[in-house]
Amino acid sequence: MSDPNRDDRGTDSEPGVDDPSGPTPAETDSGTGAASGERTGQGGHAPRDDGAALANEERRRNTSVVSGIVAVLGLWAAASVLIYDVGSEILWNNGLVGAVVFVAAGYNYYRLSNDVPLSVGVASLVAVLGIWLIISAALLEMIGGMFWSTIVTGLLIAGLAGYNAYEAREARTVTTEPEART
Repeated sequence: MSDPNRDDRGTDSEPGVDDPSGPTPAETDSGTGAASGERTGQGGHAPRDDGAALANEERRRNTSVVSGIVAVLGLWAAASVLIYDVGSEILWNNGLVGAVVFVAAGYNYYRLSNDVPLSVGVASLVAVLGIWLIISAALLEMIGGMFWSTIVTGLLIAGLAGYNAYEAREARTVTTEPEART
């Protein structure tokens, strides 16, 4: 049974309303663009959207791999205290910071694997923790292999997590920027 009050019922003066080959709402002219009245591309979206989607997918793939690497580096920072002979301050510092980095980077990896955008805040936190690892190596007066392990791990975590935060922010900007006006 059809509803006589529905808005999409066809009349003889409105061609294509009930016709499936007629224009879709996405292809209907809103009268607000340089190309008003023209079809913009396959599926009713501008070709610019295809490039943005491809760039966004490439960023997502890159940031997913980088998040996985950062999680492994966090695990290494936590586990390295078991390999080197260290005091309790270094054990707690590297153990806690490494565990937080592992969980946070793993969280971002999980988000990306479920098609949810990467969290800029979490990636930024991980980058700050990487910087802390670098600083703490000097503050806690680490020596030998533990010093260099913490420095290199901190540099890699800070750099890769900073890259992730930047790419996540850029991806968000690309997907939310208004269309260019001509």
